[in-house]
Amino acid sequence: MNMTFNGVTIIFNVADIERTRAFYRDHLGIAFERYDEEDGSAYLMTKIGQEVDLMVFKGDPKPGNTPNVVFGLADGGIDTVIERLAAAGVEIVTPVSEAPGGWFADFRDPDGQIVSFYQAGEMPRALT
Repeated sequence: MNMTFNGVTIIFNVADIERTRAFYRDHLGIAFERYDEEDGSAYLMTKIGQEVDLMVFKGDPKPGNTPNVVFGLADGGIDTVIERLAAAGVEIVTPVSEAPGGWFADFRDPDGQIVSFYQAGEMPRALT
């Protein structure tokens, strides 16, 4: 199965997104943009280079829960990719679910690390 990726997103779960925003701005010179969702939640996002995005969400910051590595599927097909992984015996942690602007799914690599896929909502979810 050949896949084309359109970047990697590293997601940090933190106790306080504004405290994290100030830390990265003041100490590393990284400027995050804040996005407020209709449900009252918010997240921060910035781009590092051309292909790596950093995102910050309020969540459980314990080691093992963060950071998360997310591979962007350039051509879509997230349903097909996850079905193939499951058929190969890979543990699917989170089935294909809605995410801001698209779809995501989580699975475990051979060492038990959680890895994710994301695809934009306008891309086809299944590939032939």
